Amino acid sequence: MSGHREVRSAAIITSIAFSIANFRGPLIRRMIGQGIKVYALAPDYDVQTRAAVRELGAEPVDISLERTGLRPARDLVDMVKLAVTLRRIGPDLVFGYFIKPVIYGTLAAWLAGIGRRYALVAGLGYVFTPDGARDTLKRRALRAVASLLYRLAFRLCNRVFLQNGDDLEVLCSRGLLSRKKAVLISGSGVDLARFQPSEPVSSPITFVLVARLLREKGIVEYAEAARAIKASGSDARFLLLGDTDSNPGGLERSVVKRWVADGIVEWPGQVPDVRVWLAQSSVFVLPSYREGKPRSTQEAMAMALPVVTTDAPGCRDTVEEGVNGFKVPVRDARALEAAMRRFIDDPSLILQMGQASRAAAKRLFDVHRINDAMMAAMELP
Repeated sequence: MSGHREVRSAAIITSIAFSIANFRGPLIRRMIGQGIKVYALAPDYDVQTRAAVRELGAEPVDISLERTGLRPARDLVDMVKLAVTLRRIGPDLVFGYFIKPVIYGTLAAWLAGIGRRYALVAGLGYVFTPDGARDTLKRRALRAVASLLYRLAFRLCNRVFLQNGDDLEVLCSRGLLSRKKAVLISGSGVDLARFQPSEPVSSPITFVLVARLLREKGIVEYAEAARAIKASGSDARFLLLGDTDSNPGGLERSVVKRWVADGIVEWPGQVPDVRVWLAQSSVFVLPSYREGKPRSTQEAMAMALPVVTTDAPGCRDTVEEGVNGFKVPVRDARALEAAMRRFIDDPSLILQMGQASRAAAKRLFDVHRINDAMMAAMELP
């Protein structure tokens, strides 16, 4: 094992407990199946997420870690506490994902003397999203600090997983990450057996967007396009799944409620099983400004939904133009409206492009193949 001792236990660190079973469930099961004890560290467990992690066979561990914002003193204290926790539970390997677990989880693992440290960059997100004239001093400062911390953390990582080539190039070209450590994977992957196609929906044609309610996800453009289509007399439905977020780019709940009151979108919030909603949808929409490799799109493709998304990092990789959907420019509500209208004008595209989406999901996003690649890169059996 290239000089590494056998891995008997692993710590997976995240800033969102909900994501452990939903995004990393198959990887955790795979590790446990190989005889590895898995600790799942998160700051925001509730009864449901704790039970879901235990059901996987992993042990939930509470930590203190703010998901967003820059408070150096608080972050430093949290990092030291995390190092103490890691030293106590003594894993042989640490794997962090999302920005703060990647940075502070890696640093804490180094402080705790854990020799095998891995990170997953699931998209560079808000701080690294180009914003033109809106690229504020605060955002530039955050980018500078994040770059410094990423460079430090990545130097301490054995391997760093990335979900798209754009992010890899940004990090490597800025000297933040060594290409020798970078491992490109095709997203988080999706369990194709759980996400099966259902009958195509064409009456009424139903569009669905699944995302945290952040401006950078293109939520406002989606609502503007929906408003224009509704104003023309269409009976199309526009579903918006996801909860509001404390991120600096988060949408206010009052804004979304106003859209609902105006009859523009339907907003069930964060739902326990997205498959129920994808099954009643015709077309998946994600007008995001930047992604890693959006898990929501992968799930929709597995369920044979066509995709309308942006020609942006992470998003562009999910659509072959005119085959399984359409790509539009970032921040362009009119282009988004035009792309969605194509399905209203020609509903036969729903089945045709949906079948192409399912075929692409089988080829690109099989979670078991992706986990094979990750386990191999971490030198696990």
